[in-house]
Amino acid sequence: MAPELAQIASGWPLAASMAAAVTARGLIAGRRRTALNEALHELRRPLQALVLATPATRAESPALAGSVRMATAALERLDREINGRSASAARAPFRVGAELDAAVERWRDRAALAGGSLRLRRGAEGVAISGDRAEFAQALDNLIINSIEHGGPHVVLAASLGPGVLRVLVIDSGRGSRRGSRRPGSTESILSRISGRRRHGHGLRVVRRIAAAHGGDFRLRCSETGTEATLVLPLLGGGGPA
Repeated sequence: MAPELAQIASGWPLAASMAAAVTARGLIAGRRRTALNEALHELRRPLQALVLATPATRAESPALAGSVRMATAALERLDREINGRSASAARAPFRVGAELDAAVERWRDRAALAGGSLRLRRGAEGVAISGDRAEFAQALDNLIINSIEHGGPHVVLAASLGPGVLRVLVIDSGRGSRRGSRRPGSTESILSRISGRRRHGHGLRVVRRIAAAHGGDFRLRCSETGTEATLVLPLLGGGGPA
């Protein structure tokens, strides 16, 4: 066999192995995408059932409406990531006060269940910012639940004004005392499984992504007495209260 042919022949096993590896990765990726789409479908179904089962008076609650809006936005983002669809802009001016009130309403009972409390310190709620309202609520929820589960037990949500910016602070009082072990099937046990506590850091990454997308910043300061998380966002028009 000529040297050139020998070299080509000797390369076939490697080329075949590489082709097989690429094919296998493609099959695995295809199966993973199918599994993720099935999970996406199964998430939509119980959400629809929950919305339909909610009494009309309760469905009008800002807290519940905000939760449904955030869940829908998260499902849409997951759908885009899985299937490569383009994102649609959802930026518009809104006042932050209603979102702060709704966030406290959503998580006050969760804080109490963990043996703590959640309250809103009134300040700059009357200001307006321009952005994605659902993403702003997502950032609030991630900061609050992170403080309840990993800080606590007493959490304060506050807003203040800086030069052309809104500062949203979530302050906890340190880890403090925790309740005893959870009973299987209890509300606290179910919430723990839903929250996925072993996967630390996702919530803060979401907050950083949202802050950057809105031209803002996120800061975290930890001490022995607790943690202070600060979300900094530009005001609408860079001015004061709307």
